[in-house]
Amino acid sequence: MSKGKLIVFEGIDGSGKTTQLNLLGEYLKNRGRRVFYTREPGGTKLGESIRDLLLNPEYGRLVPWAEALLYAAARAQLVSEVILPALAAGNLVLCDRYIDSTLAYQGYGRDMEIHLLKQVNEPATMGLIPDLVLLLDFCCETGKDRICRSGRGTDRIEREAREFHLKVRSGYLDIAARDPGRYRVIDANRSIEQVHLDILKAVEGVLECCS
Repeated sequence: MSKGKLIVFEGIDGSGKTTQLNLLGEYLKNRGRRVFYTREPGGTKLGESIRDLLLNPEYGRLVPWAEALLYAAARAQLVSEVILPALAAGNLVLCDRYIDSTLAYQGYGRDMEIHLLKQVNEPATMGLIPDLVLLLDFCCETGKDRICRSGRGTDRIEREAREFHLKVRSGYLDIAARDPGRYRVIDANRSIEQVHLDILKAVEGVLECCS
């Protein structure tokens, strides 16, 4: 089998990543594509346990480096156990978050040193870089409102102050601006249908490469 492609969805909490990932996956499956879904943190038995440690409000505020290293551990397991085999089998892998979440949340949000976070995540990812990153840019206040309307409780990260989420959003935009060839910034402050159409346009190049 030819090598598959890795498409990552990024954005602040409440930006609609999971909804859009599922819509894209169904669209591709209906057109005969082999699609594999996964998420961060999670996607493996170990990763899901780490996810609970990271997002459960009962654990309170983690030391920033403890938080960053837990994300890296879950990522290492996911890449080795799930993503690389799926790519080797020729799948289009759609991942809800990846290394840019660490750079945006822990780097820009927690004011940690970006170069150190990259050094930790290089071996964790085995150097695997996404073929395309879809950044759903979204208003922080609207994101929190959307989460509240969903009826589910907010997790530990979602409960952070507005200023934290503003720094994360700014970080994402800065990361994307540094590599415009691999990132597509999608205005997620619109209807689900409009965002989905823009995503379909954004992935055309990647899909042609793996046809």
